Amino acid sequence: MLITDTGRVEQCTVDLPDPWDDASVSDVRAVVNGCLGGHKLADAAAMVTELSERIPAEQRANANAVFSVLLASLIERNEEKIVFGGAANLSPQDFNKGLREVLEALEEQVVLMRLLGETTEPSILTVRIGSENQVAGLQATSVVSTGYGGAAQPLAKLGVLGPTRMDYPGTMGAVRAVARYVGQILMES
Repeated sequence: MLITDTGRVEQCTVDLPDPWDDASVSDVRAVVNGCLGGHKLADAAAMVTELSERIPAEQRANANAVFSVLLASLIERNEEKIVFGGAANLSPQDFNKGLREVLEALEEQVVLMRLLGETTEPSILTVRIGSENQVAGLQATSVVSTGYGGAAQPLAKLGVLGPTRMDYPGTMGAVRAVARYVGQILMES
């Protein structure tokens, strides 16, 4: 099982060439955790290639099978997923150009990725009102967004889209609070 400080969790099954007792598994786990703990994911792959030398010869065949699966898991994947919810709460009378254009723009995930991509730091709250939104279908909306996660770089982004006459102080506070809360949960895990 691979658990990173960014909240990424992966579990893989490894086909071992030889039987392995619990003590050997514990020894290899201790070596891996001792060498990789606290290091950046980008540095870990180079470190894994050197781990075999720290394992007793009788455990190397199984350990190398584990290390090869670990190396494959360490490939950093920049997953771009969008979780979208709350469209049922949008009301046609809140949008002067109609709700259809807004919903069509929201269906295009590339548009949402670009819109949320403007948020670069977890501590920066971005507010785009009406024509400040470059997407034609969203110019009757306002978007409040921010990143969350580590202090230096966001792990993910979240935002609220609504009519231009939304409750800005309340929405900004809610977005900031949810981002801070989710970021704290990720950093504690």
